[in-house]
Amino acid sequence: MKTVRKAVIPAAGFGTRFLPATKAQPKEMLPIVDTPAIQYIVEEALASGIEEILIITGRNKRAIEDHFDTSVELEQLLQQQGKQQQLNMVRSLANIRVHFIRQKAPRGLGDAVLCAKAFIGNEPFAVLLGDDVVYNPEYPCLKQLIDCYNERGGTILGAQYVPQDKVSSYGIVAGKPINSNLYEVEGLVEKPSRDLAPSNLAVLGRYVLEPEIFELLEHTPQGAGNEIQLTDALARLSGKVYALSYEGKRYDIGDRLGYLQATVEYGLQSPLCGEDFKEYLLNLANSLEQDKEN
Repeated sequence: MKTVRKAVIPAAGFGTRFLPATKAQPKEMLPIVDTPAIQYIVEEALASGIEEILIITGRNKRAIEDHFDTSVELEQLLQQQGKQQQLNMVRSLANIRVHFIRQKAPRGLGDAVLCAKAFIGNEPFAVLLGDDVVYNPEYPCLKQLIDCYNERGGTILGAQYVPQDKVSSYGIVAGKPINSNLYEVEGLVEKPSRDLAPSNLAVLGRYVLEPEIFELLEHTPQGAGNEIQLTDALARLSGKVYALSYEGKRYDIGDRLGYLQATVEYGLQSPLCGEDFKEYLLNLANSLEQDKEN
């Protein structure tokens, strides 16, 4: 069995859920505290053993490429100012083996993954969606999927259990449980009603795929939204497909509430401002409570 060495991060979407902030900047570059969202995803991939990363971009996404590129002027300024810690951080970003390719038109997630065919070759690979940040510093989300792949092979879908009243917002796994956190997938039901959902295990933002997926995507017609859907190709796979309920707190940073939750919770964990931020929130809560009583 080949090792999962490469990862693909689709980041070509327009981010319409976050307008007007995303009119002129990529949604993936919106900061969570002081770090762009996409950097957390890249760091998760590296912490999971990934060696090379391909980011699928589109128009108006140049800021992502610049973020992972060398900035000679900034490095010179930081060196002159004696800011060694910041200098090391900036240099480390430029040393990550990140590649870029453009999706020429917004034709869906399946088409974005297909753009990676030449980069991946005949290897298994990971996909991390640019909207999903997962917090688990001890056991990165993608590492959990890769470990499952190394044990079982096949295709591994990252998933989490969602409340029953939320199943209509996700692709839901139909299949048989192998254990408390792993299903053998027999089908995927896209946004079922609460009464018709086969489970409450939703596919969320992480995949380990075999290269067979590319041939299927090449022959997948446009589906929902007139886009090539990755889910449609997954449904036609010949090998085993598993859904792993990964451990970690997931944030949908393409959604306003999810983004605010990530900002608050990562802010509380920050060694630079966490304690001060916690004190501020406690004072704010007390003030609001007093206002309510008055």
